[in-house]
Amino acid sequence: MSDEHDARRMEKIVSLCKRRGFIFQSSEVYGGLNGAWDYGPLGVELKRNLKNYWWRVMVHERDDVVGMDGSILTHPEVLKASGHVEGFSDPMIDCRTCKAHLRFDQLTEKKGVKQCPNCGGKDLTEPRQFNLMFETHVGAAADESSIAYLRPETAQSIFVQFKNILEVSRKKLPFGIAQIGKAFRNEINPRNFTFRSREFEQMELEYFCRAEQGMELLDYWKEERLKFYENIGIARDKLHVRTVPDDERAFYSKGTYDIEYSFPFGCQELEGVAYRTDYDLSQHQRASGKSLEYFDEETKQRFVPHVVEPSAGVDRTVLALLCEAYAEDEAPDEKGKMETRIVLRLHPRMSPIKCAVFPLLKNKEPLVAKAKEVIDLLRPHMFVFYDESGAIGRRYRRQDEIGTPFGVTIDFETLGEKNASLRDTVTLRDRDSMKQERVAINDLLGTLTSRIR
Repeated sequence: MSDEHDARRMEKIVSLCKRRGFIFQSSEVYGGLNGAWDYGPLGVELKRNLKNYWWRVMVHERDDVVGMDGSILTHPEVLKASGHVEGFSDPMIDCRTCKAHLRFDQLTEKKGVKQCPNCGGKDLTEPRQFNLMFETHVGAAADESSIAYLRPETAQSIFVQFKNILEVSRKKLPFGIAQIGKAFRNEINPRNFTFRSREFEQMELEYFCRAEQGMELLDYWKEERLKFYENIGIARDKLHVRTVPDDERAFYSKGTYDIEYSFPFGCQELEGVAYRTDYDLSQHQRASGKSLEYFDEETKQRFVPHVVEPSAGVDRTVLALLCEAYAEDEAPDEKGKMETRIVLRLHPRMSPIKCAVFPLLKNKEPLVAKAKEVIDLLRPHMFVFYDESGAIGRRYRRQDEIGTPFGVTIDFETLGEKNASLRDTVTLRDRDSMKQERVAINDLLGTLTSRIR
């Protein structure tokens, strides 16, 4: 695909997100806040479905992982020990021509000369280090004694609570601690819609192990995470595993994989899977003076565990799901004329609304009453939507555009008016194939549940 085609596709996805209530610019009525986004009624459901499925796969379906939820406000000593206070920075330059602030690695180069990617200007400042953490103050005093930070990653709260969680969970190595939560980075140049933001959400697992297990578990978690993305509807051929070379890895890492996705704006990282060795726990043990060792009852040895970390971005994955799902095809309108159909081919387990229920006519009371019965039947088990306005074809299109996988129509056959044998059956329509089938109301819940999960 051409760059122009990809740019148009991305514009359509961004437009759909706003038009149908997936994602809005934060504080839009005041001109917007750069690098911050608000999720609307459909976006929050998609995001919640993703997080719930991650938690189900990573925590509830395993015996070796427990969860936690750490605070956003972070003690400065935690981030000093982790190296963030001194080293969590990007080289930044300014373009004197267009006044843009840019990361050094964003500069383009022509004939060996660095230039601004926005205006092509060559009048650039020297690179300088820019710390990405948001600093704040805790309490009434605003001096050095009250400094705290909004956490730049969720991992550090897991490391500093390692000993407490080890004691209460009574787990043996290898085991993991999972967390989903907000993190904050003062990005120099937020871009590509929600891909690079200043406020974002992470899904992280810190999987603790013995040193000799580290490299094997690194490969294990890479494969597990690839399976996860396939199971939420991202095609394997759109996923790429990049082995991060030695000169690009963090100094404490013995191996890192980047799982990348082919976005319309290029192949970009969705998740990192890193073998962080014992660096983090050792740093916090040294700085705090508190033991973070693990005692092996079989060998009677004490040691600091190593850790493998699969770390995924919630917002990036939501964006990947939307990019992967967006499609345009042709479908007949009420008069049989072919027209362009916008459809989000989201995996049913990710779809914000699982099923839409339509009475064929809104002024036919028996149809409406039966539709309300179906809604009451399904609602305790899944998120459903009732729509009685407009032609049935238009109602289908509205649901196709937001990714609803199934539509249930209550028609005259449901009432048994045309064929008594079809009484209490409904028309079940599939979003992707647009095929329709008759299903008994008594079987409807089981049929939908089996196809969604």
